[in-house]
Amino acid sequence: MISAPKLQPGIADEAGLDPHRLLELGILIDEAIEDGVFPGAAILLARGGVAGCHDARGFAQVAPTPRNAAPNTIYDLASLTKVLAALPVSLALWERGRLDLDAPVNSILPEFSGGMRDSVTPRHLLAHTSGLPSWTALYLHARDRDSVLAQICATPLAADPGTTVEYSDLGILLLGASLERLTGKRIDQLVQETVIGPLGLTETMYNPPPPMRNRCAATESGHTYEREKVGADGLTFSWRRDVLVGEVHDGNAHYALGGVAPHAGLFSTAWEVATMAYQWLRPDGMLTSATVEEAISDQRAGAAGYPRGLGWVLHHEGTFFDALGPRSFGHTGFTGTSVALDPDEDLIAVLLTNRVHLGGHNTKIQEFRPRFHQAVRGALR
Repeated sequence: MISAPKLQPGIADEAGLDPHRLLELGILIDEAIEDGVFPGAAILLARGGVAGCHDARGFAQVAPTPRNAAPNTIYDLASLTKVLAALPVSLALWERGRLDLDAPVNSILPEFSGGMRDSVTPRHLLAHTSGLPSWTALYLHARDRDSVLAQICATPLAADPGTTVEYSDLGILLLGASLERLTGKRIDQLVQETVIGPLGLTETMYNPPPPMRNRCAATESGHTYEREKVGADGLTFSWRRDVLVGEVHDGNAHYALGGVAPHAGLFSTAWEVATMAYQWLRPDGMLTSATVEEAISDQRAGAAGYPRGLGWVLHHEGTFFDALGPRSFGHTGFTGTSVALDPDEDLIAVLLTNRVHLGGHNTKIQEFRPRFHQAVRGALR
């Protein structure tokens, strides 16, 4: 096991947090629950390596049977999977000289060739500047890893590589296929070897087993959001109908990849998300400080769009963590999750919710997240 820095439990004062402001933060969460932003939430704020606020509010599930949220409720992390799983695996392989971030992807996956595809690199994929479109329902025609890759290879680029920032699930799926081809191991095994095992995590996983599902926050009832998004093309598709509990919400991860994907599918608790995030503030454990600096540096290289590192969203006006410092970085997940880090304040802010349990079209969290991080900023001593 690596000599990874350990997050310590503590109280607000020990973490440089104002207890009175934390009470106000709790009220803010309660008001959001009352307003239907999300049914429940787990929050964790850590500063200086001390978790001075670790709380839960509301419900892990409201239908068909209510269950209270708890600090150790397990959430579907959705796209946090990208930065907590696929990213560290990629960077670990880069450090070991096994993955060249600037070599063409088709040097690993020859089938991804032709035209501008030939110039797409893993760096483009991680920075979301590959030109691949954001999303498509691959599962309508793909039900395994090989056919998913074939579908991506057949998808036209929406822009020339390196010209624009376009957040892309397809890009991270292609990256995952590259990692699996390069190592001969599936992404869950790579995540186990790179992240979960070395950090000693016990509640971070793909496909939570049935005995753990009573601790999982429920997400959407059926798959209404994607079903509506797909429209007429999905009329004959066999959609899920029940409330999803402990089963990945994302359609491409579930239907096509059995819940194990590089872009979505990881489940975890607020504590273990913070543990994974902490490695980015205390490098030379899981990753070296040079690698971390590269990952949180602007990778646009002239591409139009907002600042992106390798995987991470970088601080800029209008982002969900705009209230934090100029070197802060973070990421969100569709189900209602987020993590933000501010190196200058030695701060981690984790907000895990199951906002899609109230419907995939419920977007109130987009206005709530900046307010949450403004309140976090106000709680710093």
